[in-house]
Amino acid sequence: VAGQGGASVASRVENAKGTPASAPVIRLASSKPEYVTGGDALIDVMLPKVSDANGRRTLVVEVNGEDQSSAFKPDPMNEGHMIGLVTGLKEGGNTIVARWVGTSGKLHLTNYPVTGPVFSGPHQKPYLCQTDTFRIYPNGPLLGAATDENCSVPTQVHYLYRALDNSYKPYDANAAAPADMTTTTTKDGATVPYIVRLETGTINRAIYQTAILHDPKSEASIDPTATTKGWNKRLVYPFGGGCGGGWYRQGNATGGVLNHDILSQGYGLASASLNVFGTNCNDVLSAETVMMVKERFIETVGRPNYTIGWSCSGAAMQQYMIGNNYPGLLDGIIPSCSFPDPSNPASTDARLLYNYFNFNKGTAWTQVELASASGYWGYNHVNNQNSVWANRFDTIANRPNGYTSAVFNAVVPQGARFDPVTNPMGARPTHWDHGVNMFGRDPDTGYARRAMDNVGVQYGLGALNEGRITKEQFLDLNEKIGGYDINGTFTPQRTQGDPIGIANAYQTGRIMLGNGGLASMPIIDWDQLDTEELPTGDLHLKFFHYMTRERLIKSNGNADNMVMWNGGSINTAFIGMQALARMDEWLARIEADTTDAPRRDKVIRNKPANLSDGCWAPGASGVAAPVFIKEKQFLGTRGSSTCNTLYPGYSYPRGVAGEPAASDIVKCELRPIDAADYKQAFTAPELARLNAVFPEGVCDYSKPGIGQRPLAGTWLHYTNPGEFVKKVD
Repeated sequence: VAGQGGASVASRVENAKGTPASAPVIRLASSKPEYVTGGDALIDVMLPKVSDANGRRTLVVEVNGEDQSSAFKPDPMNEGHMIGLVTGLKEGGNTIVARWVGTSGKLHLTNYPVTGPVFSGPHQKPYLCQTDTFRIYPNGPLLGAATDENCSVPTQVHYLYRALDNSYKPYDANAAAPADMTTTTTKDGATVPYIVRLETGTINRAIYQTAILHDPKSEASIDPTATTKGWNKRLVYPFGGGCGGGWYRQGNATGGVLNHDILSQGYGLASASLNVFGTNCNDVLSAETVMMVKERFIETVGRPNYTIGWSCSGAAMQQYMIGNNYPGLLDGIIPSCSFPDPSNPASTDARLLYNYFNFNKGTAWTQVELASASGYWGYNHVNNQNSVWANRFDTIANRPNGYTSAVFNAVVPQGARFDPVTNPMGARPTHWDHGVNMFGRDPDTGYARRAMDNVGVQYGLGALNEGRITKEQFLDLNEKIGGYDINGTFTPQRTQGDPIGIANAYQTGRIMLGNGGLASMPIIDWDQLDTEELPTGDLHLKFFHYMTRERLIKSNGNADNMVMWNGGSINTAFIGMQALARMDEWLARIEADTTDAPRRDKVIRNKPANLSDGCWAPGASGVAAPVFIKEKQFLGTRGSSTCNTLYPGYSYPRGVAGEPAASDIVKCELRPIDAADYKQAFTAPELARLNAVFPEGVCDYSKPGIGQRPLAGTWLHYTNPGEFVKKVD
């Protein structure tokens, strides 16, 4: 097979249309050609047909003029293809040439440093390393001190086995098999020793890990051309939740790659610390990290048939936003306890309501009445939404619920943090400042532009019209609710949004509208948490799930590529694996559809027959497996459907104010006050008060928001704060 340092294959290879290729076709298997990182790349060469007279010939591959033919081997999965890992790529442009039987093909690559950035824009400063507190596996060693300012460490590979006590323990391939080592049967039916290859290192200033079943004693070394019996050729990418405290640091946890339920079925797993919103509340940086970690996985292990996004809360935001803005990184997503993005004003409005009720109200209210004005089931949801909002700067003493200070992780030094007096240009813990490359920077303040506004919002309007609050309460609330200044401090005036920041938010996908890659992606959204009527309150509420669905419908005409399940909290492990199995089947059916139909059509028509909207009810006596109830899901209270009776849902402040369910309007168009909008008649003095509150008018939700515009494109590449270009499709 080898000759002159290269390798040869004599076979007929056809291109995608079935016509024999006339010259080698070079494709990048590990990433997009525009975005190669780390100085190496997995190359796939599709060889043309050769006549029998030509016999066996040698493939020659040159990288910037250097012969690297010896790196190429026949691809066991694709007859007539040769794959190889080329190395030594220089930063910037590179040229790959493949020569075969008097013909040649060429591919141009752009290589970036493994420390990034690639498309996310200038690196954030300060940035605190945390490799020395990252534990590689449970009860295992720490990763160690970083070796440079980019928080780098040498890559490490550990082998672990799954023990009878359900723990992971170090595995030594040179010793006898441990007596307590278990086996597992993968999704493809292979029974293998439960041995895990765990790789840990740093990429894009993040700590990454990949995990795959691999027996180093009986199998060849991991290689893209080798067949690993324990890997089912699928990759699951878990993300991590949060946002509060997710600023200016590397993080010391990933989304979790030692997930037994997933790993035991033979799936590969990959994740990184910058894929945890509690470490990094910036979805573009998360997307860039996914791209680079997947590239490393493919170069080391091989190409997965497809990649599935996984996990809850802030992890769901990342799946939705990455799926929409950087299509191709994830092939299908399974978000749970989901939100569409971090920009929705539900939490910021709750904080205003909380502040009004506790400190500013000029008339009597009960907690039940305030909850009615908010749309939430109970007052404690207002309280909880307020307490977790991660953009607060006020220094008023004695506020409850940790209300007084901005949220930083302890690793960020006090001297580096923003203070309006002592350090006005310090690190600011908001998702706007953390995402300044997307939102842009205000030249007057030096702070990130802010996509946030509440001018014209009639808080409590629906509750007024339903008779659940009085006219005096409605007027007093809207007179005194106020807004925020640039530092998150309460002001008597409403918040005026930055028009450039708002436009950038829409154009760059910070407000996830489902009008990019998400339109052609299979989605199984399940709630996992049942917190709607939780007495202590929570921020994971059902209306967020339906916001995403409404945005998909608004952008694409329907949400037929999305399946929604409720009741996930009754048995999260069982229902999560049901979702994974159905997504796997869905993706397999899509990949088997070789027609020329648009991707969205393939996604919709290949949805498995046993996959539909519905909810899960407890099994008999609460012990048997949950029972699925097939039913179209919609946001409703008890009695509106079988599933809503089991798992009711409620509204949110701007929903009560009249905003449509998509909740995609940052700054509303205004219209004059119309007395016909109010079921309770206002007296002349009351109308005068109302006009004083809204001198320019009230929100007209029948019109698009001010500055609302289409996504500028997918795969946006950021150069400086607020500046972006569309680099690739």
